[in-house]
Amino acid sequence: MDKTDVLVVWMLFCCLFGGWVQDACAQDNSSAEKVVLITLDGFRWQELFTGADSLLIGHEDYVSDATSLKEKFWRNHPEERRAALLPFIWNTVAGIGTIHGNRIYGSKVNLTNSMLFSYPGYNEILTGEADDEHIDSNDKINNPNVTILEELNQGDVYRGKVAAFGSWDVFPYIINEQRSGVPVNAGFEKAKGANLTEIEQFLNRVQPHTPSPWSSVRLDMFTHNYALEYMKARHPDIIYIAYGETDDFAHQGNYQAYLNSAHSTDAFLKELWEYTRRDPYYRGKTTFIITTDHGRGTQPLDTWRSHGSNIEGAGEVWLMMYGHRAVKKGEVKENEQLYSTDVVKKIEGIVGEQR
Repeated sequence: MDKTDVLVVWMLFCCLFGGWVQDACAQDNSSAEKVVLITLDGFRWQELFTGADSLLIGHEDYVSDATSLKEKFWRNHPEERRAALLPFIWNTVAGIGTIHGNRIYGSKVNLTNSMLFSYPGYNEILTGEADDEHIDSNDKINNPNVTILEELNQGDVYRGKVAAFGSWDVFPYIINEQRSGVPVNAGFEKAKGANLTEIEQFLNRVQPHTPSPWSSVRLDMFTHNYALEYMKARHPDIIYIAYGETDDFAHQGNYQAYLNSAHSTDAFLKELWEYTRRDPYYRGKTTFIITTDHGRGTQPLDTWRSHGSNIEGAGEVWLMMYGHRAVKKGEVKENEQLYSTDVVKKIEGIVGEQR
């Protein structure tokens, strides 16, 4: 019996006796390429590439404690400011991956939908196409379009190995959880299922007693730790994590919280990266793709809080990749034009013939 025959017998055994050997069968997928897709809702390219905005960091309408905020994030040079705000991205990611979207150097990433707010942006990222005809609001309507998550979950290699976590409670509809079969933990949902870990049980207990400033968006700390614990316990191959605080704090005009949230998210990215480097299931097989669903206004004292079709700059976004299948170009400092629709193409390029 050659190696091919052994593999066929093993796969048949998994299918016939899957109940008690589920964990062992799951490990048979360990050689498949892994993708961690992450979005930071409404995080501007301006802060990503130049750090704290000089016109906002001390503005009394948007900052409650300018002294402490400046001490934490203000530096004289833009490259020093961005490293203070996002140390993992600029001290690590910039050396191991590629960061697109610094329009100062001509590197442009844009949305292609005309709405320039969240649901249309996420639909574009996840399906590879804008759909202005059907996706024209943030209403909780099941997405008629098939996302890359659904496509992979319906295929042979990644079936049952796809999961999504989001702070915004509209994600089960964006991903169309009911039709796609992709498990989505979003909004104020708790971890579900048998054999929950101690950390998942703890998060389930404390989340209802931790007030969020918003009725439809939970704090990113819960989204992050639910996702990380799910990775540790169940090893999904394709996972999407959607952080939401940056957008909601910006809408509130709370620049202090906006910056602090971005700084915390940078630490979340570092934790995820370090975990995937330790865990044998992910080590050397995982690629990270990070982007945002829309930009924000370019007039710091007027439109930075907002986005939409009538806001200049709301279609300006950014994109970064690092990990196993990422090209190491660092910060792109040349003319180029990418689009949010390219995310699906990049995922397809990573998983390749394994789909």
